Amino acid sequence: MSAVTVRNLPNETHRALKQRAAQHGRSTEAEIREILEEAVRPRVRVKIGSELAAFGQRFEGLDLDIARDQTPTEPAVFE
Repeated sequence: MSAVTVRNLPNETHRALKQRAAQHGRSTEAEIREILEEAVRPRVRVKIGSELAAFGQRFEGLDLDIARDQTPTEPAVFE
């Protein structure tokens, strides 16, 4: 796990963090971790397949007729 040092944090901010942590029943360090998690992690995970399907539906589908090439691939030659 990584560690981060925050320098030059104003005393008022540190006091506010300690107070907020106490209100939530956490240590100041745990409160800071929670604040950072909320700030940088998305609330809803975007699933690329679902997004692509929704994109296709918005444009009433796409007419793609793509057939897979069934030709066997040649093995690599290393000389």
